[in-house]
Amino acid sequence: MRTSPLIPSRLRLALLAATAVTALALAGCASGSDADSDASAEPTSSASAPAADGTCTYPTDSRPASKPVDAPDAEPTASGQVAATIATNAGDLAVTLDADAAPCTVNSFLSLADQAYFDGTTCHRLTTQGIFVLQCGDPTGTGTGGPGYSFPDELSGTETYEAGVLAMANAGADTNGSQFFIVYAESQLPPAYTVFGHLDEASTKVVADIAAAGTDNGSADGAPKTPVEITSVTAN
Repeated sequence: MRTSPLIPSRLRLALLAATAVTALALAGCASGSDADSDASAEPTSSASAPAADGTCTYPTDSRPASKPVDAPDAEPTASGQVAATIATNAGDLAVTLDADAAPCTVNSFLSLADQAYFDGTTCHRLTTQGIFVLQCGDPTGTGTGGPGYSFPDELSGTETYEAGVLAMANAGADTNGSQFFIVYAESQLPPAYTVFGHLDEASTKVVADIAAAGTDNGSADGAPKTPVEITSVTAN
């Protein structure tokens, strides 16, 4: 697994260290560009996602899908709070998806789940210093994979990333794909990552316990030492 800050087109998160702010490139969702992105810039509101008529856009990405999958329908079918379960070998994670705040994101997530896109995939990255997230959703397990399409951010500019937040990884503005991250302890991040749900307290603790075991390379950034495999994602 590559964890170099020089990885192109990967999620860049602002790490707040004890004495300084350090940039760390996390493997993000696949994007058509190979240019580095910097998420420390202030994001703009994505009022176009969904469009005024309530539809979403999922343009084909320049990178092929890492696993055969169809793009979602343009018109979201879910609304309100949607209960779902991310089943893993470490335990089930109960999540509530916010289809009102992030309709196009939830629409994509549920479409991928319904097509078993996440089944058998690993959570490939864990960070344990500065920011506290477990990143999943890449069938390749490398941080470079995606569904073959992208879609815009859904941001208000007031997003916060407290424990339990479920948010999209990205490689810059409007480059969302299939990769997402779970925040297991409060993390100081710019409001540049679409928040589309939350885990309950017990499920957040499951992720925190995984993080407590550290990474497989002993650093603050790497694959979790306790392997995490998603066996299924289902709407309840």
